Amino acid sequence: MRASLPMYDLPEVRDHTDRLWTAIAEELHGLGVADVPDMLERPADHHDAWRPPGLLLSQSCGYPVATALRDVVRVVATPHYAAIGCDGPRYRSAVVVRASSRAASLDDLRGTVCAFNAGDSHSGYNALRAAVAPIANGRPFFSTTIGTGAHAASIAVVRDRRADVCAVDCVTWALLSRYRPSSLSGLAVLAHTEPAPGLPFVTAGDCSDAAVETIRNALDRAFSRPDLADTRAALLIGGLSVSTLDTYVPLLEMERAAVALGYPDLE
Repeated sequence: MRASLPMYDLPEVRDHTDRLWTAIAEELHGLGVADVPDMLERPADHHDAWRPPGLLLSQSCGYPVATALRDVVRVVATPHYAAIGCDGPRYRSAVVVRASSRAASLDDLRGTVCAFNAGDSHSGYNALRAAVAPIANGRPFFSTTIGTGAHAASIAVVRDRRADVCAVDCVTWALLSRYRPSSLSGLAVLAHTEPAPGLPFVTAGDCSDAAVETIRNALDRAFSRPDLADTRAALLIGGLSVSTLDTYVPLLEMERAAVALGYPDLE
């Protein structure tokens, strides 16, 4: 069996991510799950973490779960994070510009250069597309867009003036603010996008209902352990909600609304 927790696994918090997994694994063993990996995988490509065979637990962006992975994984639960822009299991993207920018609203970004991490990212692409669609009037809004491959890379190209704006998962922004503040020097949050379901824990698509419930119980126990309080604080974890694939339908509704307004692509 395979496990990974790749989405917020900054090098600065990796020891805490490992401690969290150790606790989850202990709780799974305690609930009778025999085949539990001792260590997390850290694949170079996050998408490899979400594919069979042998997926026990991982964390994914919600947009792939609602689209390309909908028949590949099952949603188990959604963690809560203690970050500006989060509300229980929901989160927002921070729309980031340079602190010297003259933009006072999203509309002021018309004709600028936009960086995004990936086209299948809700926080970096889908959420910003949904925010811009109502003011784009069915026409290209940005002068050009740059795909960067990661939120940290999008932040870097805005800071280095190769782009003017990007949208960044508010949990990533909060973690970088705490552990890598120099990377955000000279930047500011112009706005936040609409709230959406946060990044879910997932398991294999052929996992039984009983097995999914066991994994949920293990997560709930690990998230409540007093000996993990410092780890949860370090990872900004504040709770857990049961969720399913249906929880992520709002991400598709945001996409459909943008398409209906004549703005199918972030451009």
